[in-house]
Amino acid sequence: MARNVLAKNSPELKRPESMKHLLQIAVDEAAERIAFKYRTKEGIREVSFAEFQKETFYLGTALNSLGMARGHIGCSGENSYNWILVYLTALQSEGVFCPIDKELPDSDFVNVIHGGDDDIVFCDKKREESFRNIIEQLPNVKYFVCFDREEDDGIFLSFNKLLEKGKKLYEEGEYEFCNMQTKDLNALKMLIYTSGTTGLAKGVMLSEHNLLSLVHYGLKLASIRDVGLSVLPYHHSYEAVAGILVAIHRHATLCINDSLKRIVKNLALYQPQYMYVVPALMEVLYRRMWASIEEKGKAKTIKIAIKLSRFLRAIGIDIRRKIFAELHNALGGRLEKLVCGGAPLRAEIADFFEDIGIICTNGYGITECSPLVSVNTDFVNDPKTVGFPMECVDVRIDDPNEDGEGEICVKGDIVMLGYYKNPEATAEVFTADGYFRTGDFGKVNKKGQILITGRKKNIIILGNGKNIYPEELEDYIGGIPYVLENIVYAYRDEDGSEGALAVQCSVDPELLEKEGKEALEAKLKHDVFATLEKLPTYKQVTKVIIRETPFVITSSKKIRRAKDGSPM
Repeated sequence: MARNVLAKNSPELKRPESMKHLLQIAVDEAAERIAFKYRTKEGIREVSFAEFQKETFYLGTALNSLGMARGHIGCSGENSYNWILVYLTALQSEGVFCPIDKELPDSDFVNVIHGGDDDIVFCDKKREESFRNIIEQLPNVKYFVCFDREEDDGIFLSFNKLLEKGKKLYEEGEYEFCNMQTKDLNALKMLIYTSGTTGLAKGVMLSEHNLLSLVHYGLKLASIRDVGLSVLPYHHSYEAVAGILVAIHRHATLCINDSLKRIVKNLALYQPQYMYVVPALMEVLYRRMWASIEEKGKAKTIKIAIKLSRFLRAIGIDIRRKIFAELHNALGGRLEKLVCGGAPLRAEIADFFEDIGIICTNGYGITECSPLVSVNTDFVNDPKTVGFPMECVDVRIDDPNEDGEGEICVKGDIVMLGYYKNPEATAEVFTADGYFRTGDFGKVNKKGQILITGRKKNIIILGNGKNIYPEELEDYIGGIPYVLENIVYAYRDEDGSEGALAVQCSVDPELLEKEGKEALEAKLKHDVFATLEKLPTYKQVTKVIIRETPFVITSSKKIRRAKDGSPM
């Protein structure tokens, strides 16, 4: 097999000693390099690392003038440059940064702000309107800073006015914020409220040491490129830490995608070389590309070209980007790498992108681990695994079965401090010897790569004693072209025992309208049975249902399960 001509190692980088130092390194080494690009009404704005650092000083100085630079700083809103500016300002302060999911209903928003002890909250216009209606429920919030507001209105402040105020103070010689130094790297620095597919929100406490360790050791294991397109929600640790902070330390240019609907246009506009993605986005790209290929009548040609390319690579010739130039042009023309995390990725999707000349590395993590535990590298990349653990962590498979599968437990520099003001929940997830119980089942192969089997809480124990990981079957069923999403669960007999497996699927709405539910459900049953026929009998699905209403999903786009594992 030819060496992957796109595979690259990360450059040697200084180890940052604090968040201020992380940004200072970028300024010292690449002051005029573009840190961020984003769309404005006037056109594309480019911000250098030096300009960005200066603007964090302005905002930090303004926060300090309000007495907020040592408080809990909440932030909610669409992905934007201003969001990132608040983020890095807060990380350089003596306070705590608290990202908040912009999609939360008001009741949950109140719970997160109140539970996280937020003193000041940055928000957009839509959320400001909500705050005005529930202001009496947030007595501890001193200020709301609104990204879209032009003038101050009591405790509702204009972001631009606040930034101007900070700039004026800074230029007049007010440097208290700039001179703030980290007093304790292991103290709380970032508070992220997270809920799984069945659980209530808990505040994950991450320290500055956690975040810096992720950045340093993550880039020692895996590499990114010079220009990235930032598409995932910033309130998730995956994009906030592995995306934004890693890009700053690598001195990469991050182009801000302003809408999921504009991804294709922004790929053409910014021509990125890498993106952080989740499987749901990969599925969309994959399906759209194949739909376009089939619409143009080129499916057979592409499949033959893939076989030819594989043969050429086997004898040391790698010309994938020439053979599949048309497909690359549809993705901006320069895309070299996709880093996928957040949920299992079907291997056939990763294989497709690899076949056409785009590296797709799968990784594994959880917010409680800052959030990265392992990732495949450019040089050793097996999409059936989630890669190699970072060198700062120790991974243990707890209570493994005869196949070596057990709960994945993690110990090391990236593991959280605990859950905020919730010692009981914290105690539940740590072993006696200090390992964090991830709640994921898996094993480690002979190369040292982790394989994820499924979520501990999702395991189905049938009446015959057999254990089923629904994610395995969902992966197979997800390969049926017209199945958009699916969830496998056990259905119970009159005695309440889990005797057989069922699957609910959301399908292509155009095909459903064309075929009719009854006919398409019959076809779906046939295709599901055929897809699973080589698996053991106890893994066969016996009930297949087309779901006509959307699945209830979490903010990270995962299907929410009821306590019994069925869809809500």
